[in-house]
Amino acid sequence: MTRASVEIAGHTVAPGQRKTIILPVPDTSLRQGTGMPVHVLHGRREGPSIFVTGAIHGDELNGIEVVRRLINLKRLKSLAGTLYAVPVVNIYGFTSNTRYLPDRRDLNRFFPGKAGGSLASELAKVLFENVVERCQYGIDLHTGSNHRHNLPHLRGNMEDEVVLGMAEAFGAPLALTVSGTEGTLRYAAEELGINILLFEAGEALRFDEFSIRAGVRGVTSVMEHLNMLTRKKGSRKRKMPMQVAHDRTWCRANASGLFRAKVKVGQRVSKGEPLGTIFDPYGAYQTILEAPKDGVVIGAQSLPTVYKGDAIMHIACFEALAKAEALVDKFSEIVMDEDVVS
Repeated sequence: MTRASVEIAGHTVAPGQRKTIILPVPDTSLRQGTGMPVHVLHGRREGPSIFVTGAIHGDELNGIEVVRRLINLKRLKSLAGTLYAVPVVNIYGFTSNTRYLPDRRDLNRFFPGKAGGSLASELAKVLFENVVERCQYGIDLHTGSNHRHNLPHLRGNMEDEVVLGMAEAFGAPLALTVSGTEGTLRYAAEELGINILLFEAGEALRFDEFSIRAGVRGVTSVMEHLNMLTRKKGSRKRKMPMQVAHDRTWCRANASGLFRAKVKVGQRVSKGEPLGTIFDPYGAYQTILEAPKDGVVIGAQSLPTVYKGDAIMHIACFEALAKAEALVDKFSEIVMDEDVVS
């Protein structure tokens, strides 16, 4: 039986076709027309539908490059099911190199959106109705924010067997079970029964090759897991075990000044261990910042200037800390060694 075509925003995508569709969104303040690009790849074979979204925060660039590389993979010609790939959701923030919308709202607090609301609500509604509601699965790509660098890791409801299976297939070494915040894409998608993962990796306003390669590898691995893609013949892709954190915490600055880190992202730390030093720029004092718990550093501020109370390092806690740290090192070697571009 021939698959039905996909109808989206007045466009038809037949089985075996791929189209880039520009979804209408509210004009800019100059009344210049603009739109949200969506790459729709509709396979000839039956299968599930999955969305992959980048730049919900306009300054998070790694996801854009993950999507670009993803849609250009030759193996997608044999796709089963349908892929909706959205490289830039927050087009307004992207063009301004900022996380937020022009009115300073965070788009990822307004899903599923509504007609007649704020710009954020209108934009969220466009994505949700035209893309998200069509899918059974989703992967939302993010980076660290506000001069923070994130170790590649996954977030989602790891107590759900389907989501856990997706996460294990993705192949990132570490994962967090984090409750979705109301208004986020993840929360709204889960309310509809959509299985969704968040991939956090890298830093805003920067391309990070390791994070990008990890993202492409992970998304294609999930699609293999869902039988949307067949594994390439002669593939050297190795299965990566995963550790799920049972707790996490932010280590915050205990003084204002200039911070010099002693540990790196991905490193194991012990409670009370010095993470770095905060210096008075005038040389009057210095104070040590200590780890509040045993764990692995999964995020860190990269800007030296800090204020008291700033979140400096994000620490995830695992039952087997040594194993978690070793998985991070192994993951780095695997990702940079494999061919994920064909």
